[in-house]
Formats: sequence, C-alpha cells, structure tokens
Amino acid sequence: MVTYILDSLPPEVDTVILAVNYRRNQIQDYIDSLNLKQTVIVNQEPQPLGTGGAVKYADKYITGRFFVLNADIIASINLQDMLHSHDKNNAMASISLWPVDNVSEYGVVKIDTHEKISYFVEKPKPQDAPSNLINAGAYLLERTVLDYIEPDKLISMEKEIFPRIIKDTDRFYGYQFPGYWIDVGRISSYLDVNRRLLAERHRPYLSGKKTIIQGNATDSCLGDNVTVKAGATIDASVLFNDVTVGPNCTIRRSVLGEHCQIGDGAILEDVAVGDYETVAPHSKFHNTIIWTQPIPLGYPDKQIGNVLSK
Repeated sequence: MVTYILDSLPPEVDTVILAVNYRRNQIQDYIDSLNLKQTVIVNQEPQPLGTGGAVKYADKYITGRFFVLNADIIASINLQDMLHSHDKNNAMASISLWPVDNVSEYGVVKIDTHEKISYFVEKPKPQDAPSNLINAGAYLLERTVLDYIEPDKLISMEKEIFPRIIKDTDRFYGYQFPGYWIDVGRISSYLDVNRRLLAERHRPYLSGKKTIIQGNATDSCLGDNVTVKAGATIDASVLFNDVTVGPNCTIRRSVLGEHCQIGDGAILEDVAVGDYETVAPHSKFHNTIIWTQPIPLGYPDKQIGNVLSK
C-alpha cells in the first residue's frame, strides 16, 4: 500500500517521510529493498500522537510545502492536479474531498463555489449536513502550518489545527476528484480494493513466487509459497505467504494470514484468519475471526477484532 502511494506522487516530490510506530525495522528493510526514485525516511514515532503529532515528528525534515497522505486510503486522486489547484488558489492548506451517501459517519465540509472551505461539521445528522463532501485524507500544506502544532502533544489535524487555519488565514481549500476512494481500515474494504486494482489491471488473480494453484482462483491475491489443492475455490480473497488450502475447500471474501493450514473441505466465508492458524477439515465459518495465537508484541491497541462486513 505504501509503494502504491509512492507511485502516485508528482515529480516535484523528492523526499518522503513515513511516520511509523509498529514494526519500524520491518518497514525500513522493505523500503531498503526497493529501487525508489524518491528519498524515503522511515521516521520513528516514539508514541502515536494523532495526525498532528505524526506530522510534527517530521518537522526537521520538511523544508517547504508538503503533502500529508493517509497510508490506509487507496484512491484515484491525481496529486499533480491537486498541486495545481493549491497554487491557483494561493492556499495555505488544501484537502481532498469525496462525496458520500451517509454523512453521519464522517466529518463534512461547508464549501463555496470557489472551492474555499469555511468550516467542518463532525458526523452531522443528514438534514444538518452543509454538503455531502467529506475529508478524504490527502492534504497539501504550506510549511507554516507546522507552527500551529505543539510538539509532544496528542493533536488531531482535522479537529484542532484545520479550524484554526480557516479562522486565521481564510485560505483553506478543498479539492474534489473523480473515480474512487476506499478507506482500507476495514477487512471488507481491504478486500474491495484488491478486487478493484485487479480489475484495473485486467487480472483474474495475482499470485507470488512458488505458488501452486491446482483449484480455482478469481478476484484474489495470493502471496508466495501458497498451495491451493485440487477442487478448492478461492474467490474475492487475500492469502498471505505460506498458506495451504486443502482439497475441495471454499474460501470467499476472506483474508488468510501467513502459514495458515486450511483442512480438506473447509468452508470460510467473510472470515479473517490470523497467522499460524489451523482450520479443521470440513469445518464451516461465516463472518468471524479465527485468531488463537498470542497478540504480537507492540501490536497497536484496538486492532484485534476489526469488523468484517460492517
């Protein structure tokens, strides 16, 4: 997901700072293995301090205007066009906007015909919403915005910093874009984005090195050293490395972690399976999580048990 975002950056961006807390060394090793055109700094967050704190940690590396991009969003946004819009408006801050049907789940903006944002409303009732446009997680900011952020303090850019910029500068603008926008923070949307990107590339499925598919795979991504035995069906799912799926299994709309063993004839639909789990032959699971292993050291709070389909 990080490299997908790196590939979308305009040529003016020559340095990328990744704000990382969990498994920083693993991410650093991955970045080092790539031949990237940008300089990438994997910046340690000593502790998560919200979106504002993450940006402030990178203060010493930022020399001019800068993008802030949420790494758990996959979208069709053209960042070069966003940059042009920012310059045209002489903006202090520009944020991407996306229309939604259910405004009550998001922060909604009040915007005029000239793209200027005058205020935010957090999770309004539909009848009280000033628009159907939400903050879509891509920001372009002038460096002076950093002066608004106190160091070593838990700060939300969206709730605390943006309203101050609107009040002080009157140079806060929105950028709408066509196409798609997917927040990948839920398992269901994670599967959706994999299917969409496969469709964009006209691929029925994607598989890694030394993967053997004796059954059928559609709309799915399979990692390295995966084995799918004869008669098994993999549909709209993601299988990580070193997974074995037994004969005549059915895996639909599910995510299987590394080193999973799925017994013969098992049926999994809308299921998330943790690493190193074993599913018994002929068992059936629907809309659940299979995770019996210890939680990894340093794993972020509140991530265990994310909803599957809501």
